[in-house]
Amino acid sequence: MQSNEKQEQQPVQPPQAPTTEEGRKSATVDAIQQLGQTGAPTTESNIFCMTIIGQVEGHIVLPPQNKTTKYEHLIPQLVAAEQNAKIEGVLIILNTVGGDVEAGLAIAEMIATLSKPTVTLVLGGGHSIGVPIAVSANYSIIAETATMTIHPIRLNGLVIGVPQTFEYLDKMQERVIRFVTRHSRVDEDKFKELMFKTGELTRDIGTTVIGADAVRYGLINSLGGIGEAISKLNALIDERRAGNAGGMIQ
Repeated sequence: MQSNEKQEQQPVQPPQAPTTEEGRKSATVDAIQQLGQTGAPTTESNIFCMTIIGQVEGHIVLPPQNKTTKYEHLIPQLVAAEQNAKIEGVLIILNTVGGDVEAGLAIAEMIATLSKPTVTLVLGGGHSIGVPIAVSANYSIIAETATMTIHPIRLNGLVIGVPQTFEYLDKMQERVIRFVTRHSRVDEDKFKELMFKTGELTRDIGTTVIGADAVRYGLINSLGGIGEAISKLNALIDERRAGNAGGMIQ
């Protein structure tokens, strides 16, 4: 016998839309997965932190097992930080083995020409083309255990053995030397001495400089860590604010 009573149907609940907080978290996770870092902060902080880790990837895509920092990802972020009025300072953290020379110099020039205060912090290593990036900021700090490898420019792959090739290589090397000596306190002769020193690096020419020695040679401004880097950047931001306030016409 069938019952004539109709069973009450439960209303179907529509799927809940993600909250604003959940959306922000998802966007942050996506940025970390795709770019290896978070985007420029909007209201949470007035400091934009940019990381340069692994190998600096330039015009040639490196194998997928390599940990890389793509320069085409960093340049738009630096442009965004420069244009964002809420960003008052940029902190660059390095732990890189080096990489593409022209890509590294492009990143270094971008950092050096920012109008906002910048501080670089070398953790682990700032090797090869990481040296110009490390000295490009207004102030540079290196951890006590961090190292920097200074060596001549090297070429990989097929090299045409003509004088023009070596002349081009020499000009590229001079670009690196001029940039480093212009943005740090190291003497050009001392930097070349470190670059061309033999017997220290296995199967190579150059020098590995540890934190305290990097400061002693004038490559880096001081020893320290993340606390010192943030404090110095905040001090530079305060100086910039005071300078802007002093220049206002009443």
